[in-house]
Amino acid sequence: MRPTHAITSAPRPLTGERYTSRAFMDAEWENVWTKSWLITIRADQIPESGDYMLEEVGRESILIVRQEDGSIRAFYNVCQHRGNKLVVEPAGSMPSFTCPYHSWRFELDGQCSYAQDPEDFAGGDPCPRAALVDVACEQFAGFVWINMDPGCAPLRESLGPIWEEWSSYPLEQMTRVQATSVRMPCNWKLLLDNFHETYHLPTAHPEGIEYAEDSYLETRIEMYANGHALAQTKACLPAHRLPAHKDRLTAPIAADLERWGLNAEDFRGRERDAREAVQRQKRLLADARGLHHYTRLNDDQLTDVFHYTVFPNFATSLNADGMLFLRALPHPTDPEKCIFDSWYYNFGDMSSHKALVTLDGEAASDTVEREFVDYGEKSLGVVLDGDAWVMAGQQQAMHSRGYRGAILAGQECRIAQYHDMIDRYIDGYRPRPAQRNAA
Repeated sequence: MRPTHAITSAPRPLTGERYTSRAFMDAEWENVWTKSWLITIRADQIPESGDYMLEEVGRESILIVRQEDGSIRAFYNVCQHRGNKLVVEPAGSMPSFTCPYHSWRFELDGQCSYAQDPEDFAGGDPCPRAALVDVACEQFAGFVWINMDPGCAPLRESLGPIWEEWSSYPLEQMTRVQATSVRMPCNWKLLLDNFHETYHLPTAHPEGIEYAEDSYLETRIEMYANGHALAQTKACLPAHRLPAHKDRLTAPIAADLERWGLNAEDFRGRERDAREAVQRQKRLLADARGLHHYTRLNDDQLTDVFHYTVFPNFATSLNADGMLFLRALPHPTDPEKCIFDSWYYNFGDMSSHKALVTLDGEAASDTVEREFVDYGEKSLGVVLDGDAWVMAGQQQAMHSRGYRGAILAGQECRIAQYHDMIDRYIDGYRPRPAQRNAA
């Protein structure tokens, strides 16, 4: 059955200018990036008091610090004296932060505790009026989230149903096993456009239809408030679009069957029965294999890919055993460049999904460090190499006089919703805290 979601078009044409214009980039920065909740580091990356990490988001550098009481706070990484970058090293541990320019010192809570020659300032010692500027900061799913809007709604209200749906997975216990950050020659929205649809799957990722159903008639799409969305793709079964000459008992399906104690050959001729069979086996064997989180998942979550897009710059494919982390970060000044974070997290290590998105299907046993590379310097894995190649070429086409703007299929409705929300933010929309009745 075709999804019954509402399909609308964005109020402004999706022309190339949205991906090339510096004026549009400036409008996005002031109204989208600085007014939205953004996913950043893992909280467990700064476990001890004084541990910190920098998060570079477009034109801003954000200092995220573990406090003495165990909480986490975020600040703009700028000394209040003359605007020097307070912290230079991307990560570390410090009892306090001393500016390398004039030695002003700031404590972990952002308070200024020392200024050289305090008697030389009008009004006396400047420390009491020179605290670092806070950035809104919350924790969810093991990650630290920030919002540069002082009047922002709480994260839970902004995420809506995603908060509860993600809570079924043991995301606080994940281990990062791949962490490649690519300097891409394209606008950040081309990444997110790609992750808002599966229409490209049989063309750009023909290996994907050997394991998942790409048909929009069998894809569940949910579009949430504030620009977030979900697409559920059935997995562990061959797509109807798989060419007739292909063996329908494909390698990844056979691997899942064998991994869960089933004879793959028993499913020859009835390959689409594999999905439910694997679901049943996972229920039977989960406890014996230490996969206790399976009890919190429904049957679909045991096999399928739940692909969430979180406005404005994050997408993730969640399966029963891992998370594919896909994030775009804007270039500070160039609308035709961005950072593409392609990371993978394990929390079960029993899934065929991993082979499609990690390098050679391999995954480290310990958390790996983030590695920055230029586009084309390193493979991102079987699936994501196809995405990156398309988007690098697509950016060039955004300048063409022959491109008149996107013509979207119904199944690309999440792209329309996404750009509609960007335009609404530019026009002043903001999620706001729920109104509370007076006592």
